[in-house]
Amino acid sequence: MSAINCTYKISGSGPPLYMIHGIGARKTAWDEIVAGLEESFTCIVYDLRGHGESPTPQTPYTLDELVEDLERLRNHLDHKKIHVIGHSLGGMIGPAYARAYPERTLSVGLLSTAAGRTEDDKSKLQAVGEAMQTKGVIPVLSTFVERWYTDDFIKEHPDKVQARLKQVEDTPTSVFLSVFWIYARTEMAPWLQEINCPCLVLTGELDGGCNPRLNTFIDSELPNSELVILDNLKHSILMEAPERVLEPLTQFLLKQDNE
Repeated sequence: MSAINCTYKISGSGPPLYMIHGIGARKTAWDEIVAGLEESFTCIVYDLRGHGESPTPQTPYTLDELVEDLERLRNHLDHKKIHVIGHSLGGMIGPAYARAYPERTLSVGLLSTAAGRTEDDKSKLQAVGEAMQTKGVIPVLSTFVERWYTDDFIKEHPDKVQARLKQVEDTPTSVFLSVFWIYARTEMAPWLQEINCPCLVLTGELDGGCNPRLNTFIDSELPNSELVILDNLKHSILMEAPERVLEPLTQFLLKQDNE
């Protein structure tokens, strides 16, 4: 298993905070979060392998490889211990990193992610994945829009929605499908109890795939965590309501930094 050099951007000052985006997104997903945190933290955002400006090794990818990409970046920047926050798939990479490198991890933020899925949950994801493999990713995009954003946001910000869809379209199909299957098939339940660092578990009330039920389960399995549910939001909380994410995230991170 070989890690790659992911393209990254670093700004701010203070303890290092690594931010991991989700499926088919880019490091720019964190721009507004970074703007609110860079006075207190050194913010590192990066493109996952196969995304944006990062190299695109041959698929399929594994969760372990995504973890090793993060570790390679940490080692390259020579940060001894790091805070890690991730959204969606990134919310799985973060705790998996903490499990593999507990001595390097100060805290983890699990945003809009999933564990403890039922058989029905799994079958729905399987159906979406199979539809993309059969029809292609683009024809299934309308389904994602409805899952990612509230109706009001779709009506009021069509330009932002289209920009997000363009990111998906610009992601190689093999890459998008590979990371989708990592997200769909990863089950963190067997090992969440091994993550001993402080964790923030946060999701949107109306997020169908990463709903409060699954996040309440994550919170119950983690030894040291706090749970935040943001009402009237779906999956794309970083784009739709960054200011609402920032408040609990900032409080959580500053609390860890002061202890």
